[in-house]
Amino acid sequence: AFFIFPIIYITYISLTQWSGFEAPSFVGITNYIKIFTDPVFIRSIKNNIIWALVAGLIQVPLASLVAIILSYKPKGWKLFRTVYFLPQVISGVALATLWAAIYNAQYGMLNGILEFVGLDHLTRNWLGTLESAFPSVLIYWIFYIGYFMVIIFADIQGIPEDFYEAAEIDGASRIWQSISITLPLAKGSIVTCMTLAMINGLRQFEQVYMLTNGGPGNRTSVLVLYLYKEMQAYSYGTSSAAAVVLILVGTVVILTLRNTIGKEKY
Repeated sequence: AFFIFPIIYITYISLTQWSGFEAPSFVGITNYIKIFTDPVFIRSIKNNIIWALVAGLIQVPLASLVAIILSYKPKGWKLFRTVYFLPQVISGVALATLWAAIYNAQYGMLNGILEFVGLDHLTRNWLGTLESAFPSVLIYWIFYIGYFMVIIFADIQGIPEDFYEAAEIDGASRIWQSISITLPLAKGSIVTCMTLAMINGLRQFEQVYMLTNGGPGNRTSVLVLYLYKEMQAYSYGTSSAAAVVLILVGTVVILTLRNTIGKEKY
């Protein structure tokens, strides 16, 4: 009722023209032709794919690395675990507002630091320049790894100490133990985190909406923002078509991960 029906309904709406003020009229695949010939939609797909790949191939490996380091319980590991997880309890809107201030062209901390260290030539309007807008929105988000770190860390804590003791007797270093024991045995949670991270990358909205609203020149537009703007324009058929595409892309990502990295070998 709460999952299958909405997907069926939104698929039906995607085949209609509907402004929300009258009965939907069937138009077939017209909405899909419209969005796939829209440069903004194509740009949004590209940005989401980049976001998903960065999430799966950079953010989760960073979380895995930190989780492995913390699993050895170095001095102050509980403090660092808390610090890394702390941003997860802060609203994404609040974080985006914070980074909007950091990226501010005139009074932002980033430009201030660059000027202080003598790199004035690198200062710019980070969110208003075509070349830097999307990387600026994306890069800061990568380092919020706390959620995935906690999942992987919990899985690592469940690995029997006997494996490490046997490896240590054989002369294996900690790095080699991590490669040959920790990573293989924590593979399930890592693949799960990759799946979650890539899906989060596909449905990004708050950061882009708060920082750039898709600008400049739609350079930072993403799928959810695209369908949101179509809904604001009372074009529910087009926004539903974009939502169906988002669902399909997410399904492809999940199946690809499960049949490649997440595939068990017996």
